[in-house]
Amino acid sequence: MEGARKEKLASVSNLVTVFENSRTPGAAPGAHVLEATHHSPGCRPPSSAGPWERPSVGEALGSGPRTVSRRYLSSLKSKLSSGAWRKSCQPGTHLGPGMQEPEEKKIVQELLVTEQAYVARLHLLDQVFFQELLKEARSNKAFPEDVVRLIFSNISSIYQFHSQFFLPELQRRLDDWSATPRIGDVIQKLAPFLKMYSEYVKNFERAAELLATWTDKSPQFQEVLTRIQSSEASGSLTLQHHMLEPVQRIPRYELLLKEYVQKLPAEAPDRADAQKALDMIFSAAQHSNAAITEMERLQELWEVYQRLGLEDDIVDPSNTLLREGPVLKISFRRSDPIERYLFLFNNMLLYCVPRVIQVGAHFQVRTRIDVAGMKVRELTDAEFPHSFLVSGKQRTLELQARSQEEMISWMQACQAAIDQIEKRNETFKAAVQGPEGDVQKELQSEELGLRAPQWVRDKMVTMCMRCQEPFNALTRRRHHCRACGYVVCARCSDYRAELKYDDNRPNRVCFSCYTFLTGNVLPEDKDDRRRHILEKGSTAGSEQSLMCSFLQLVGDKWGKSGSRGWCVIPRDDPLVLYVYAAPQDIRAHTSIPLLGYQVTAGPQGDPRVFQLQQSGQLYTFKAETEELRGRWMKAMERAASGWSPRRPNDGDLSD
Repeated sequence: MEGARKEKLASVSNLVTVFENSRTPGAAPGAHVLEATHHSPGCRPPSSAGPWERPSVGEALGSGPRTVSRRYLSSLKSKLSSGAWRKSCQPGTHLGPGMQEPEEKKIVQELLVTEQAYVARLHLLDQVFFQELLKEARSNKAFPEDVVRLIFSNISSIYQFHSQFFLPELQRRLDDWSATPRIGDVIQKLAPFLKMYSEYVKNFERAAELLATWTDKSPQFQEVLTRIQSSEASGSLTLQHHMLEPVQRIPRYELLLKEYVQKLPAEAPDRADAQKALDMIFSAAQHSNAAITEMERLQELWEVYQRLGLEDDIVDPSNTLLREGPVLKISFRRSDPIERYLFLFNNMLLYCVPRVIQVGAHFQVRTRIDVAGMKVRELTDAEFPHSFLVSGKQRTLELQARSQEEMISWMQACQAAIDQIEKRNETFKAAVQGPEGDVQKELQSEELGLRAPQWVRDKMVTMCMRCQEPFNALTRRRHHCRACGYVVCARCSDYRAELKYDDNRPNRVCFSCYTFLTGNVLPEDKDDRRRHILEKGSTAGSEQSLMCSFLQLVGDKWGKSGSRGWCVIPRDDPLVLYVYAAPQDIRAHTSIPLLGYQVTAGPQGDPRVFQLQQSGQLYTFKAETEELRGRWMKAMERAASGWSPRRPNDGDLSD
């Protein structure tokens, strides 16, 4: 048995001899020492999964190095920690009947055998591949030395730690097992050094990319690799296969030590130390997994930055991409939504336009909205379902998702980013969104000029929201106040005020915002107006109404008012029907006192038509559905009979 142990220890030095012989052209091929080191009697070699299956010698020589899949690397953490990949191995020594060794010792023997094979692989990486490539770079200057050092990272430190420190300690403890049957104290002393693997794992993907690049770029680089990879000592495996060994090693320690703790008797003196050592190994494995996660995050972040054109004010390695995807932008001028693309990071939301010719950057950044100070809420818009509002200091966007689930997902992602920023800044301001009707009031009283407003869409109004004069294409065109977002005429927006959200640049504002922001008093001829009898805002009416919706206005009775109107029976004026051209209009163009009118069904040709009739007056309406017509007829019949609500929710027939 003592001779078998010496033979195992000698395997590393034998492997070095094979490597030295394989470096010399024409040298006689050595024995398969690496294979013998890995495959001790009674122990099956662990088979590699997926892209790491061992090829034949001819295949290895013909195909060249294979690149490392990032998908494989990203699944490595769960695959290794699951334990499913690990094959059951028995120690390499067969004992006769009655001489069965304790289970915990068998596991220690397996740890030693695998450590010997691992040190041999590290020797191959550090003393053969690394040194040979470094020597070639220094002598021929065919490729930079720095490239070689970047590929192998801190492999020299890892090799020295295991060959001069960890492996000898394990061997001495197993040789003295009868007197000191424990390894927990040894691993406790050595486990903190295993955190050096984080640097190697973090550099792994970059190393694989450099290896593939210089293999194609430099014939001398490729010649050195081919010579070493074709040797018997390399086992006909590529350098990339060998470089994966350190990535897999710490999870292997964790599995073996966990099994060792399970096999220990309850009264074993090593139980407490072994459990503590397992916790330290777990910490090192977490360090390694965290390095893999960080590497993946930086790689994905760099790919996103490349798609955005690598703009200086966007590229930041500390950012985290939370969500990306296409959305529809609701335009305040166009009737159809526009295709746009969003990137949500932990500190900013990028509103982008897809490029037609996607050479280099795939998107053009239109607006950057800081998450700090951003608000998000759902919009109740029948014309644009699944829509939501993102309001930031730089801009306010009305967006439409493709489904209710997608809208909720976007809102939750934005709100999570907002909450995280507020938590990090240690603020106690709750991110509570007020009802939609309170947005304008809240903006004017607290944040007017401090953040970009939500713009009222053009088609929602037919008259100036300040002076109530109707718009036309020539003499009274639409403008937007940059402070409150109202649609106003040129006369009512003939003012400029500095807005903080636009870096204190002067912007067009309405007279009401101008007074609020600057404190200047308007001339009397501009401010002295008498309220018109029809000035009852349709927005307030629809929120506090008994009934409201669009109705088609049939016949010549309506004159120039158009074929469609926003009709409202207000709660505070329940006997009058107000007809507006658009839902956001301040002034109605027609009002009908309903008291005494008869409400009748329309002609039999269309069941959605109904009429109001009194003393020769006849008004004809057409609802969008039969159900809506029924509710309107009921509301008008009650108003015609003189009925008024007594409680806040009495008689509410609106949607």
